[in-house]
Amino acid sequence: MAHSARPRPSLRRRFVTPEGVDLLLELGSAGTRAAAFVLDMALMLAVLVCTTMATIYLMRGRQGPGQGQVLTILWLLGAFALRNGWFVLWEMGGRGATPGKRVAGLRVVARDGARLTGGAVVARNAMREVEVFLPLSFLGTAAADGTASTFLTLFSLAWSGIFLLFPLFNRDRLRVGDLIAGTWVVRTARARLAGDLVATRPRARRTFPEAALALYGEYELQTLEEVLRGGRAESLTVVADAIRTRAGIAADGDDAGFLADYYAALCVRLERGMLMGRRRADKFAGVERR
Repeated sequence: MAHSARPRPSLRRRFVTPEGVDLLLELGSAGTRAAAFVLDMALMLAVLVCTTMATIYLMRGRQGPGQGQVLTILWLLGAFALRNGWFVLWEMGGRGATPGKRVAGLRVVARDGARLTGGAVVARNAMREVEVFLPLSFLGTAAADGTASTFLTLFSLAWSGIFLLFPLFNRDRLRVGDLIAGTWVVRTARARLAGDLVATRPRARRTFPEAALALYGEYELQTLEEVLRGGRAESLTVVADAIRTRAGIAADGDDAGFLADYYAALCVRLERGMLMGRRRADKFAGVERR
């Protein structure tokens, strides 16, 4: 008697923004996240090798007592700073993704729908040190000194293995760092925006005053992009009404067209600002909160 295959758990999740917009996101699979991590490690290794070779070249002919130990300590400190700073600095950027995640089509978001904070990014990446790098560093140091025992080897590998395989045993594919920081790693949709699709039709695009475009930043732009990709009528209406109310723009009955034009205009404004050295992370940037 044939048994029916067990259905794979869905990786789609509801994501409600602070503005009340209900989005549907797809979580990154464990395999995709692993591939992104390996790519990031390869890039970091390349940076570390190039930096080490440059340091050796600059220090040639300057040998002195104890200089080898000093260089070793500096190398270890540099490797520590690189592997922690790499993930933290990239994920705190506007795209919320390292180069490896960007290639794999992933980004980090807060599970409560709010903007991803620096504290959450630091927390999720600090745990990676405990999960992977710390036990392997101890093992590597002991192996270099010739003091690595069988117990230490098995313990270090088992410790790292448990944490590396942890995403396979929970439905949201979360690392321990994600649990602590309250984050998801989600797929970045690669479909063309609805606004771009209708742009092929001859129509006059709306223009917006500078004051209307100055209301929002990069985080709201990403949220608007998700809404346009989803194309859900209720989400389009909620977001369009929120923007019109805040900007003092009258409704014209075309929420999708309005949002597509606003998205395109906001993209141009934010990109122009970055070229001038100005970035706006979200609608609160530069605004005094009471």
